Amino acid sequence: MRIVLVEPEIPQNTGSIARLAAATRTPLDLVGPLGFSLDDRYLRRAGLDYWPLVALSVHDNWAAWVDDHPPGRVIVNSARRGRCYAEHDFARDDLLLFGSESKGLGVERIEALSAAGAEVLTIPIAEPGVRSLNLANAVSVILYEGLRQLGSLEVKS
Repeated sequence: MRIVLVEPEIPQNTGSIARLAAATRTPLDLVGPLGFSLDDRYLRRAGLDYWPLVALSVHDNWAAWVDDHPPGRVIVNSARRGRCYAEHDFARDDLLLFGSESKGLGVERIEALSAAGAEVLTIPIAEPGVRSLNLANAVSVILYEGLRQLGSLEVKS
C-alpha cells in the first residue's frame, strides 16, 4: 500500500503521517501545492528523526502525481461519503488518497475518481457535530485496517 496526501496544509499532521509511514514501511507521496515547506520545523519535529526511514515521493501538483503514480487501485478516503472502510478488501498495491485538512479531495475530484473506478471509503463518525477526524488519525485507521487484513502486522520484540 501507499499513502498519498493531496495538498496537505498542516505540517504537524504530515510529520505524524511520515512517522506512521516509517513505522509501517509504507511509501508516502506528497502532492502539492503543500501548505508548508518540507524544511518546516514543525514537520521535522513531528516526524522526529524518522525522515530517513520514509520512502518519500513529492509531486508538484495533482497532474504530476497522475502522470507519475505507480500502478494500483486508487482508494479515495472521504469524511462524508463512501462505504465504511472496514467493509473494503484491501490489496497490497492500494493507493490510499487523502485530501487536505480543510477541503478534503473536493467533490469534483472524488466524483471523477469514483467514475474512473476508484473505491470511496469513509470512517463512520457517530456524533453529527463532529465533521471529520484529524488527518493523521484517519490515515492511521485506514492504513492499519489494510495492514491487518493483509496479515502485515507483526510485533517485533
